[in-house]
Amino acid sequence: MSTRSTYGRYGHAELPQEVVVAIQRILELNPEKQNDPLDVLSNEFNPLDMLNQLFPDEASLSQLETVQAKLSQNERDLQDEIDALKKELRHDQDPNRMQMIQEMISDLLGQMSRIREKATESEAVVRDITKDIQALDLAKKNLILSMTTLKRLQMLVNALTQLEDQAKEKRYGDVSKTLAAVKQISTFFKPYTSVHRINQVWRRVQQIQGEIRTQLEVEFDAFYLQDPAKPSKPTQIIDACAVADVLGHDVRRHLIDRYVALELKEYRRIFRATDEAGHLDNISRRYAWFRRVLGTHELELGRAFPSEWKVEWALFTKFVAITRDDLVALLSKAGSSLTIKALLEALRQTIEFESSMAKKWLTPLNEILEASSPPSSAAVQSMSSAFEPHLGVFVDAQDKALADMLATHRASSSKAKLRTSLDTTPRDSVSSDADVTTPQTVLSSSTELFYFYGQSLEQCAKLSTGQTLFDLCMVHKKWLRRYAEDVLAPRSKRSTAQTRRSIDSRFDVADLQQAALLINTADYCQTTALELEENIKDKIQDGFKEKVTLQAERDLFMTAISVSITTLLRELEAACEGAFTTMSRMSWEKLNQVSGQSSYVDDLARAVESFCDIIKPLVEQKKYLRNFFDKACSLILTKFTNAAVKSRPLGEIGGEQLLIDLGVVKSYLIRLPGEVLVTQGYTRSLMKSTTRLEALLKVIVTPVDPPEGFILNYTLLIGDASFSNFQKILDLKGTPKAEQNSLLDSFLTITSTKTDLDSTSFLSALDMDPPLTLGSPGSSRVTLPLSITPGAGSDSIFGSLGSPPLSGPPTGSSTDGSTSRGMEPGQKREAFDIRRFVTFGLRRSETLPTS
Repeated sequence: MSTRSTYGRYGHAELPQEVVVAIQRILELNPEKQNDPLDVLSNEFNPLDMLNQLFPDEASLSQLETVQAKLSQNERDLQDEIDALKKELRHDQDPNRMQMIQEMISDLLGQMSRIREKATESEAVVRDITKDIQALDLAKKNLILSMTTLKRLQMLVNALTQLEDQAKEKRYGDVSKTLAAVKQISTFFKPYTSVHRINQVWRRVQQIQGEIRTQLEVEFDAFYLQDPAKPSKPTQIIDACAVADVLGHDVRRHLIDRYVALELKEYRRIFRATDEAGHLDNISRRYAWFRRVLGTHELELGRAFPSEWKVEWALFTKFVAITRDDLVALLSKAGSSLTIKALLEALRQTIEFESSMAKKWLTPLNEILEASSPPSSAAVQSMSSAFEPHLGVFVDAQDKALADMLATHRASSSKAKLRTSLDTTPRDSVSSDADVTTPQTVLSSSTELFYFYGQSLEQCAKLSTGQTLFDLCMVHKKWLRRYAEDVLAPRSKRSTAQTRRSIDSRFDVADLQQAALLINTADYCQTTALELEENIKDKIQDGFKEKVTLQAERDLFMTAISVSITTLLRELEAACEGAFTTMSRMSWEKLNQVSGQSSYVDDLARAVESFCDIIKPLVEQKKYLRNFFDKACSLILTKFTNAAVKSRPLGEIGGEQLLIDLGVVKSYLIRLPGEVLVTQGYTRSLMKSTTRLEALLKVIVTPVDPPEGFILNYTLLIGDASFSNFQKILDLKGTPKAEQNSLLDSFLTITSTKTDLDSTSFLSALDMDPPLTLGSPGSSRVTLPLSITPGAGSDSIFGSLGSPPLSGPPTGSSTDGSTSRGMEPGQKREAFDIRRFVTFGLRRSETLPTS
């Protein structure tokens, strides 16, 4: 049976989804199997699609009447089907039929009510039948409980009678067993204490336990204070201990406390704080006395006590409590008169005594004291803890010892004389720490300092791992800082008034040894300081671990290393100054032809090589040598560029000669560190610096005729449109003023059409009046500042020496190897600061006074 959609009749009316599903279920329609789109009950039915399907083209319109007849027939069929369904619905909704169904439901409910009534009656009959049986079961249960209770009552009464007899006869071995049984049985009668007879028995049980406890106290007192003529039987006391365990822990504790009080009664009398025996210097007598008492206890009375009672622990804990109170009073009374020797000796003996007791019982001291302390009070503290508030004198003594130990080294550093002569022979007035003839690896004062630190740390850790150890750590921090500031720093300082003739290329070997010695010493100190910090953290209590740090002191030693490397660079500058002075006095514009390398290059190579041959074996850590070579390379290129600028005009032939000399210097600098010390960073920095310097010289050697070719070569090599930079090139080249004007006009004309050029380049930082002193032989060499002035920029030659990254890749170099030549199309040229690889720009206003 099929059904058709009535969409066309009802317009845009939409059926809810649940109605559609209900119609499909009633009419047994399966939407997945409907081939006729008119049979699908969907809100998405589109009549236009249906018409297009029936009449796909104009030719199909000829069948219009056939299709219309078919649709009319489908409509009539649907109407017939609807009429049949309405007729069936009226039959199902017949009022007579509904009344019959309701009557059938009423009959069913009546039958259920009658069944429920019959079930209730059956239950009553069964209950009546089993009533007597339930009564008999309850009677049986009560009878069994009564018989059990009477039987246990009889057992309890008999056991009480037996217990009384055994207690009178002092048969403690039997008393312990019987008493345990009585206590176990009596717990059964606790809910029945309201019964008079049982209440009497219950009170009798409590009374007998009290009598036995009193009897035990008398028995133990007699045992503690026994007459040697009438010794007590140990077996009887052993059995009595078993009875005490049955009576309860409080009885055991009372008996142990009584014994301990009697044993230490004499100790309180002998070692009163007001008597000589109780003084701090006689503390060893206290411990000797206790050892004797403990030995007597173990050989005599202690054998009667069960091992689980730990009587010796209780005896020791009480002794510790009494002695600690005495020590607190004695130390407080001594006050400022307490000497470090007496304090440490007393503390040493106390710690040794406590350690010996812990070792004797194979148990940590804290566990012994906690196990034997009274349950109602806090655990007894160790005797050595009484010294903790007074250990400041120990820390003060360590502070004074360090001051005395470093006093001579600090004095020698502050009075060290700087050389003033031109002789290259090592100075005679070298400090006691650094013997020039046999150079040391590190200053002996540094090893002495850390050896003392290790000794004091171990000693303090034995005395205290709390506040005292932290205070000692603060003292260590203080003297590490003093050592860096008062011993290492003065040795690395150079007088600004010191002079050297500019023609003198010799250097002082003693200065090099001193600088290398300071580098090694500072590195040893910062490395050992880290180990010291970790060692302190391992020993100190957890509450102080996060407060322990020596990072600030390690930074001071790193600063000392940086200053020493700067000192080496100054000596290298002095060694090279003769060669660069010769270079700066060259008349480059008068050269007619280029030849091989200039003579000053050989002098420069010999000076640098001899300098580095001395330095390499002196510095222990290779990372510092790499740092030095990075900066030495930059320094040499700085001096080379400054000398070239100062010796202008250069001319085209002079520029070619400088290119040859620069190539020789470049090849030598590549080999300077050696295979072990050379790094990729060093090579990249060198290549980048020399490539830009070569670009500068290549522009200079370019002929100015024709002007367009000269200017085009400038834009290719330099890569900017800066008027002032082009003026610098003309000045360096030595172009006459008359020609400069026309060249500058042509430069402005040509560069105005090249919009891809930057406004600045590395030439923007080029100083045409570099701080290189040229003049009489007596003039002083330039002393470059150790730190960057605000206007110098971070790329100054000494800029990175303040805090060099002394580990990892070498410093002082840039990873950018790009130059103005060979740049890819579209790549933006960078405005390079030439001070990154040479210091053209330490201006006169930033230099230190010379004399």
